[in-house]
Order: sequence, then structure tokens, then C-alpha cells
Amino acid sequence: MIILKSQAEIEKMRSANAVVRDVMERLAREIRVGITTIELDRMAEEMILARGARPAFKGYRGYKHTLCTSVNEEVVHGIPSSRALRDGDIVGVDCGALLDGFYGDSARTFAVGRPTDEAARLLRVTEEALHIGIEKARPGNRLFDISSAIQRHVEAAGFSVVRDFVGHGIGTSLHEDPQIPNYGEAGTGVRLKEGMVFALEPMVNVGGWKTKVLSDGWTVVTLDGGLSAHFEHSIAITSNGPVILSA
Repeated sequence: MIILKSQAEIEKMRSANAVVRDVMERLAREIRVGITTIELDRMAEEMILARGARPAFKGYRGYKHTLCTSVNEEVVHGIPSSRALRDGDIVGVDCGALLDGFYGDSARTFAVGRPTDEAARLLRVTEEALHIGIEKARPGNRLFDISSAIQRHVEAAGFSVVRDFVGHGIGTSLHEDPQIPNYGEAGTGVRLKEGMVFALEPMVNVGGWKTKVLSDGWTVVTLDGGLSAHFEHSIAITSNGPVILSA
């Protein structure tokens, strides 16, 4: 069941997402060659708690950290560690916060030092695909209009969209209905309505779309070892179109 949010609830979600946005802006300044992903995790947790919020991921199904940090071939759900980032790496950072009963959720992939041309293009195309999908999140459209738009942009660039993991509804739960794949047939799926709030999150691979989960039970990697990027925004569908709550 898709839960429609009132304007007051959407404003609460805007506040939760503002916490996440501020964390992302801080991390964008801190990510550099030599920093470890566990250092980024500690920074994020301190900021979230200082704002009176709670880390959304910590404790979720036993997860022990505030961030998911996914480096290079890691797609999503990478676990922060003492691994130091190196020149040319890319690192996907996923962050969530719970404030006043509502969740915020956003992700970005950052280049560390000087990325390769291929990595830089992957980041650009993935972020573009997110915004192209967001533009389809309008009352009267169908759910898979979003999915199809993302898929078409990614595949036109020669990349592939991950099919094993999806975007989702969000609200008083971190993951709500509906599930939102990053591929699909336009003109199908539920009719979009004002008050729906989604976390859209294209996950895009340089090579094939297939993935596997490592033995830690969390980290998802590309099956062929190619690079992967991940961008995510929480958005609300309004009568005037989509509003990015985490921007």
C-alpha cells in the first residue's frame, strides 16, 4: 500500500532530509586521498546526532554504521572501514536520518582525487539519470515512466542499470511501497498522485548489470568487477510536479 503524505508530513520529511543534505555537503568537503571510510562514518553520525536526529541505517537489520560507503566496484551497502581512499577511486555514500518520526535518505558518488575519464562520465550519466527520472514524477504519470526514463538515459550512454536493487517509497518507515526499479516499460505501473514520496536511486554499472553480495552479508559488488555509481534523492510529488526534499 502506498501511503500519501499531507503537506505537514512532507515538511517534516523536508527537515529530516535537510539533516542528510548537510551531512553530504560536509562529506563532499572532507572526501580526499587518504581519508578512511570509517572517519567519514564518524563525522556523519556526530552531525546527525548534533541536529537532534538519529542515523537511519544504524541498527537497521543489524547494520552497525551510519553510512553505507561503496568504493569502485561496490554498488551499494558497502561497510565503512579503515580502508583509505586512493587517488582515482570513486566512493558512493548513502546516508539516512530519522527526525520527528520521518525519514530522510540520499546518496551521492564522489570522485577521489583525479578520476579516470570513464569514471567521471559514469558519475555524470548516473546523476543525470536521477534527475531525468525525477522529472517524470508528476501526478497522472505512471510509476514506470520514471523507471523507463532512467533506463533509456543510462543505456544510451553505454552503461547498465542494476536490476537487483531498487528505489522505494519513504515516510515513517525507511522503506515503504512502492518498489521503484531503474528499468521498466513506460506507461505501466501505478498512477502517480500528489502526496507520494519516493527515494529514487539509480545504480549504474560500467559493465553488465549483474551483482553479487559479499560474505559480509551487506556489500553488493558488480559481478564483472566494473565500476558502479549510485545517486539518490528523496522527492515529493506535488500538484506542481516533483520537489526534491534532499536537495
